[in-house]
Amino acid sequence: MGCVASTAKEPGGSRRLPSNIGEIFVFVPGLRIPKPLDFSESLGDQLSKDLVERLTALRTRIVVMVGQEAPSFARSRKKSATQHGGSTLADLQQALEDYLPVLLGLVKDGNQLQQMVQFVWVNQEDDLEETSMFSAWYEVLSIIHLMALLSLSKANLLLLPKMHQAKVSDESRRASVDVFLKAAGYLDFAVQHVIPQLSPENRRNLPVDLAAGVLRALCLQALGQIVDVQLGLAIDSTKATLAVKRRLACEMVKYWQQALDNISNLHMGNGWGEKHQLFIKWRYLEAKAAAYYYHGLILDETSTKQNHKMAAAALQAAGEYLEQSKKASEAFHATRPLSKNLPAWGTMKYLYEKIPKDIFNKVQVNRDLRSHESIIESAPTLPDFDLALKPDEYHLPAADPCWNKENLKSTQQTSDTPTEVDDQY
Repeated sequence: MGCVASTAKEPGGSRRLPSNIGEIFVFVPGLRIPKPLDFSESLGDQLSKDLVERLTALRTRIVVMVGQEAPSFARSRKKSATQHGGSTLADLQQALEDYLPVLLGLVKDGNQLQQMVQFVWVNQEDDLEETSMFSAWYEVLSIIHLMALLSLSKANLLLLPKMHQAKVSDESRRASVDVFLKAAGYLDFAVQHVIPQLSPENRRNLPVDLAAGVLRALCLQALGQIVDVQLGLAIDSTKATLAVKRRLACEMVKYWQQALDNISNLHMGNGWGEKHQLFIKWRYLEAKAAAYYYHGLILDETSTKQNHKMAAAALQAAGEYLEQSKKASEAFHATRPLSKNLPAWGTMKYLYEKIPKDIFNKVQVNRDLRSHESIIESAPTLPDFDLALKPDEYHLPAADPCWNKENLKSTQQTSDTPTEVDDQY
């Protein structure tokens, strides 16, 4: 069956754009919200009463929790983390993990029931308010996407300086790496293994929130932010060499460039979608500033006149990208939902201080009058390093054992009817 998508905000719609989301370090789009569903309406004659009621109860729990969390999910993330210790995110994550194995029975072995239930979710980044599909794989995709967003939100909480602290602890920074890798694993799995299970028509009708390009961009964002954390730790370390810092900065450029490539040509809705694109552009420009800065410092270490000239060009490019990143940051924070510019710490605090100082000390004054275009054009090529990070491997859990009883019951009822077996799951 195909997809049925609303074309406008309908009466009683539950999509709300918060006016302000406060301080953020990690961009997380608003949570997609599942609409209530009674499985008995479509599966009451197909499955046992106990299983139907269990499916309904598990999903209703998620509907209620997301409905309560979504309005304040972004608006008060830092405050929420202080008041609740992240328990809300953990509880919602557990609810998703409880529901998923039971849901997977609908797609196990090509179950014919997978197209009998209409699942409806409220979008955040798409122009369409909500998207509905008669597809259990669409529901699986929506659940995994939500799990990834919860992980990104957890990483954000870890990377926001605690009250009255100027920087984030090394412990929190290192903990965020594992959370980012987990989020990237969910997103990579969704693109590689869940979207292909949808029919061509349903793939075409996915909301932009779940488009492969957006999921890849979020995955690459997670990896890029890991490298940002690693670079910050390297800057704080007396043992990290300039070569190590340059490599990290250049890898960060590639992750953000790939994220930008995946999301730039998509039609994102006003609000969350536009803000998402601006975030990636901002962080890409920051990464370019860092990469050119460390490349310039390494070139400046050599004694040849040509390398000194290239070093000066690289440092000037770093300064230009730093200025462009500041403008991109302002545009990002000024786009609804509004956000507050987090006081610089880690990598960018260091670069905001060092880049202007080193340009002043190492670059001839008469070069400062050149245009932005000529500075960027004359910048030396950055080294090309292989990307080291890979998302965590994620695998779907086994279908809940309760389905074994259902399958046995079905086999007994249809023992005289041949069936086709589909190994999609």
